[in-house]
Parts: sequence; C-alpha cells; structure tokens
Amino acid sequence: MTDSIRIVGLNKAFASPDGGTVAAVRDINLEIGAGRLVTLLGPSGCGKTTLLRMIAGFEEPTSGDIFFGDKRMNDEPPNRRDTAMVFQSYAVFPHLDVFENVAFGLRLRKLGREEIARRVDKVLEQTGLASYARRSPSQLSGGQQQRVALARCIVMEPRVLLFDEPLSNLDAKLREQMRVEIRELQQRVGITSIYVTHDQVEAMSISDEIVVMNAGVVEQVGTPHAIYARPSSRFVADFIGKANFLTATVADGETVEISGVHLPVAEMPARSPGETVAAVLRPEAIHLSPDAGPFRGTVRRVMFLGNIAEYLVEVDGVGSWIVDSANPAEAPLHRVGEPVFLTPSRHALHLLP
Repeated sequence: MTDSIRIVGLNKAFASPDGGTVAAVRDINLEIGAGRLVTLLGPSGCGKTTLLRMIAGFEEPTSGDIFFGDKRMNDEPPNRRDTAMVFQSYAVFPHLDVFENVAFGLRLRKLGREEIARRVDKVLEQTGLASYARRSPSQLSGGQQQRVALARCIVMEPRVLLFDEPLSNLDAKLREQMRVEIRELQQRVGITSIYVTHDQVEAMSISDEIVVMNAGVVEQVGTPHAIYARPSSRFVADFIGKANFLTATVADGETVEISGVHLPVAEMPARSPGETVAAVLRPEAIHLSPDAGPFRGTVRRVMFLGNIAEYLVEVDGVGSWIVDSANPAEAPLHRVGEPVFLTPSRHALHLLP
C-alpha cells in the first residue's frame, strides 16, 4: 500500500548567527498522488533537502502540515512514518553480505526466516542483484552498492520512498544507467516517491512531475514537458535546459515582433498590441542556414558535443543567440566568423509572465 502526500503551508526557519532567523522553506503547498515519482529540483541551498527531511520527520516544521493520505504526520517520529530513504552515500554495512544488508531491517522487525528469505529474494531479483547475494560490499561497484541501498529500502515495503541525491557519487555513464533503473523499478513497485536532485537532466528523465524550487519557495510544478516548454519564470527557463531570452513587441493576438520579424506564439496571453514582453526561445528550436532565413547573424563560437553542435551566433539587431544543431556529423560545421541565417521553429517562442 502506498500513500498520497499533501503539504499545506509548510515553513521552516533556522536560527542565524546574528540571533535572527533564516527562512529555508517558505509557504510550500504541494499534492503528490499515490504511486507518483515527484522530483524536488533546484540549486544548492534552495530548500529541497530541508523539505525532504521534514517529510521524513528528521526536521520539525516551523509551521504548516504534512499529510500521508488523510493522516497528519507532524507529530509522528521518523520510525513511525513508514518511509524509507536512499541517501547520497550508499550507507551499506561493510561487514554484511548483500543478502544480509537487504535483510537487516526485516530482522529488526523480527519477521520469520522464510518471510525474510522470500522478500529479500524477490527484491534482489527486482534490482538485478540475485547473483550477488553472498558478495560483500567491497566486491561491488558503486552502482551495485547503490542498488543494495535501494533494495534495502524497497524490501521494507514503505508507503513513501525518499531519495536524497542518490546518484551524486556516481560517474556520468553510471548515473544515466541508474536513473533508468530507478525509474523502471519505481514504476514496477508503485511506491509514492520523492526525489531530490540539482541535476535537471536527471529530473526530466525520471519524474512524473517536477517541483522547481528557488530560495525556499516553489517556482513551478508540472510535468517535465510543461516545465521545459512553458516555464513560468525566467529562473525556471534558465535552470531547466538552455534558453535565449528575447525582448519582443506584441503585434496582434497571435504574433510578436522582434527586430522587424513577426513570429507566432503558441499560447498568447492577454496582452495589448505594442506591449513589450519577455520571450524564451530554446536553442534547438532554431535552424541555421548559409543562405536563407528571417534573421541574419555571424557565428562567434562553435562547440562540437557529439550529438549536437552548439553555436553562439551574434544576430543582427537582436543580440547573441545560442543555437543547437542536432546530428552535426552529417554536415560540415559552420565556422567562426561565417555569416548565417536563422529561422526559429513555428510556435517555438514562449512568453514569460
């Protein structure tokens, strides 16, 4: 059984050295559906780990309420919240083999030997560790040790699973592999999960929903696609992926004008013609051409990144744009100093509030 989570007016303030207080989390209101994986995403110091620790019971809120289902959890100690947390450090017991590491919590609950064996064997199979059951942690890679830590949580069959930047200590290739495994496993077992990370690619790849936090407040909540395509603020647009920020003038109910060029907007908010607005244009939504396009510019920087080529283009009358061209191995790269033409994809512009 798994729970939905509801957070109402949650605040947390810490004492500061000067005798005052510092607000780490301010007026957080969230609803997380049962069986969903929701990521708390933001830069260091934004309050995401403090929020996770309050949900786990390791920090007491200054004010506000936390509900698991219909039950208010504020006064429940961590051991009675039926949560399990996967930490950044693997925290596996070096003197116990994989099986005993995973069985540790079940033995504390004094379950029968057969029940322990059944549950441990099932989880080891789910996490791809069945053939490593009798190995010691020193014989495992970092990714395998993190799987042990995950298995040890899942075997307890918690109502809520919490992740505190669990992949930070892994190299890039292993992080990519592990986030896929965590997502697939979470979907199989169906446990409500909250995942803290500062890595936007990680958040985009595993989440049902993303909660973007900044300076203790929630900036935006939405699906990965909505957060990326329709950011609600400049901070969100800048933190999630790369973005070009443009100043435009509203032309009519469907288009804006930038340096004499009219561009359609997919969702035009209520704005008056002639009004100045801020717009976001993603780098991959711009096509470069040597001979045709509504904007003209000059290449100032080229970075070959394998799957994409990233260009910095000085656009006449507009400013500098970042442009990402996919599959650059198929054609020669544009050179620094080369004149180019730029065409934004239709409805690629998003206006910020």
